[in-house]
Amino acid sequence: MDAEEYRRRGKEMVDYIADYLENIRSRRVYPNVKPGYLHNLVPDSAPLEPENWEDIFKDVERVIMPGVTHWQSPHMHAYFPALNSYPSLLGDMLADAINCIGFTWAASPAATELETVVMNWLGRMVGLPDDFLHLRSDSPGGGVIQTTASESTFICLLAGRTEAIRRYKERCPDLEDAEINSRLVAYTSDQAHSSVEKAGLIGLVQMRYIESDDHLSLRGDRLREALRKDRANGLIPFFLCATLGTTGACAFDNLMELGPICKEERLWLHVDAAYAGSAFICPEFRGWLAGIQFADSIAFNPSKWLMVHFDCTAMWVKNSNALHRTFNVEPLYLQHENSGLAIDYMHWQIPLSKRFRALKLWFVIRKYGIKGLQKHLREGVRLAQKFEALVLSDPRFEVPAKRHLGMVLSMYLFTYLYNPATLKFDCVLTILLQMPYFCTRVRKLIYFTLNIPYLCSCVLIES
Repeated sequence: MDAEEYRRRGKEMVDYIADYLENIRSRRVYPNVKPGYLHNLVPDSAPLEPENWEDIFKDVERVIMPGVTHWQSPHMHAYFPALNSYPSLLGDMLADAINCIGFTWAASPAATELETVVMNWLGRMVGLPDDFLHLRSDSPGGGVIQTTASESTFICLLAGRTEAIRRYKERCPDLEDAEINSRLVAYTSDQAHSSVEKAGLIGLVQMRYIESDDHLSLRGDRLREALRKDRANGLIPFFLCATLGTTGACAFDNLMELGPICKEERLWLHVDAAYAGSAFICPEFRGWLAGIQFADSIAFNPSKWLMVHFDCTAMWVKNSNALHRTFNVEPLYLQHENSGLAIDYMHWQIPLSKRFRALKLWFVIRKYGIKGLQKHLREGVRLAQKFEALVLSDPRFEVPAKRHLGMVLSMYLFTYLYNPATLKFDCVLTILLQMPYFCTRVRKLIYFTLNIPYLCSCVLIES
């Protein structure tokens, strides 16, 4: 394919994508296929000779689309949202063409510096203290775009582990790192995302799950009691992952209680705000952010609610030196004349290489502006309020947990025979198994999120 054909095919692809998103409402959200369906539609081996682009492009509808779950559909309400937008798509189109591998500043100065700038923008937009921003060349804090919130949790757990081992060896220099590591304990709520558990497994540290309160929030007294017990048993507490906007019910841990304890006990406090973090662009939702000044790191996903398509996770740390001590490997071939004078993001992450993700975030923030993004977020909350009212008006359902932001939990009551035909939702619903907090009258919960940019009130009522 030469440049001239690329111009023609590229325009065709842009038209196809625009038509797809404009008419996505007409497509079935969840594909009606069985595992292995695609193997029957393609050959067993790759083609020996080049194929015509027309034949390749036709197979998008014949082979791919029948097996696609349409996450951008206004009828898609499962999980947390994974939104996109036209400015975001254009940003990645340009990033893919540039295709720089931005492991150091020298590898692509624009990629590094734009990431620093937009992360400062975004940090200010959500109300983070300046300690988390990279405002001067000697600022220890700063933001970085990671792949996922799961990866961010793991990175911060490893950084916290490095700092804990380093501190403990100052007291007991004869101990080996492995011996100290075997005594390390991390903490999180019983409502935390499964990625926190995975971080503990990979990091080879014990993970303690602390029971949340009646509002599904992790509180200070329960953390303090867990710390007391573990220290009495000779263990070393080192890390707490608090959640703002839990996956199960969009509940919020109490940072104002947890933060001072972490500071006193020298625990690394990481805040996982994967879903809810975007909402802090609106000042009225920042009450949940109270206590963030005690945190060592925070991460959230613009790829969930800010219309910056996956992958894009915004992570900030107060002390990037902890990341350097954890991930710094600097062979001669990666050094450059400005090493130490500019950020080299390879020291802030697990992979060496990184994509030019800052472009799509930059495009979206500039095209919508802060006011446009606030309007989008508030509309998602308004629609969630509307849906909650519809659920409460139906005697077959009950709302078991307080609605926060764009998530609504509902329960189908046992007093009505469970008949799927009576649930006239033209959408995908995540049916969660019985949870211990909501087990008195129901067997299943319906988990419903409303943040899709193509959703409107008429679609909600039709659902």
